[in-house]
Amino acid sequence: MASREKELSTLYQASDPPRGQLSALLERLIYPFRRGNPPEPRPATGFFTDTTVCIGCKACEVACKQWNQLPSDGFNWSGNSYDNTAELSATTWRHVKFIEQFSDEVPSGLATLDTLSNEQALNRWLMMSDHCKHCLAAPCHQACPTGAIIQNEFENVYIQADICNGCSSCIAACPFGVITRSDMGGHSHKCTLCYDRQRDGLEPACAKACPTKSIHFGPVDELREQARKRVEELHRRGVPQAYLYGDAPTETYSEMHSFYLLVDRPSVYGLPDNPFNPWLHMMGDYVRSIAGGLAAIAVLLLVVFLLKP
Repeated sequence: MASREKELSTLYQASDPPRGQLSALLERLIYPFRRGNPPEPRPATGFFTDTTVCIGCKACEVACKQWNQLPSDGFNWSGNSYDNTAELSATTWRHVKFIEQFSDEVPSGLATLDTLSNEQALNRWLMMSDHCKHCLAAPCHQACPTGAIIQNEFENVYIQADICNGCSSCIAACPFGVITRSDMGGHSHKCTLCYDRQRDGLEPACAKACPTKSIHFGPVDELREQARKRVEELHRRGVPQAYLYGDAPTETYSEMHSFYLLVDRPSVYGLPDNPFNPWLHMMGDYVRSIAGGLAAIAVLLLVVFLLKP
């Protein structure tokens, strides 16, 4: 057995091309600049979140923290309903919002079926599981100077924390306030759409844990069709205010691969009514910068000319 291993080792060494000191030095210099082979593109995946069936159980929050090994945010009483996490952060990639809409009027007498059926629309408790929108043209992706934010093979926006330099450009660019810097490492973090689970053929932990199927995961095209049918169903059942948010592009923003079904204005849920990609202003900013620079040079030349003896 030992002689056989020695023979194989000699054979492998003989098959390697001869390498001198110069070639080894060149290899060490070139290696950091080499790019690996990117994975083959896969069908675009995302989330469709139906807020009408969310019960605020926060199972998605717990599942996200457990799978991604995110630390607890503490059990401090925020004073804002039963929500203790309050917002998305570097350690909370899923956040269930509690929106209370109750009138100040106190009903007189005992409630009956008739009074309950005629209850005002504001006497309700809206729930929404919030997360990264995984925008098709993500401003955070466009703003990142180091290439830490990429579109992976599933067309999800993914942050490579080991490349992030903590400049916070992505935080300023995101119109949804999704990304946050970590207090521990200084890198930016957000929902990864469970990229590691997707590569193994598994659905994200939050969708797996949702007991009411408020969170739907799958190919984006199929989710859009499913969401539109759900809106039509709600309209037939007497919920005319139901609509989709982020499923289609607008004049100021691209479509989102994680979109929502809402029954009130986006601002009620803490979402911008008309999200705007700040990069649409870049052309004007460049023109103003160049014009300002030329004007400054002209003024400087004029001053030098006037002061010349």
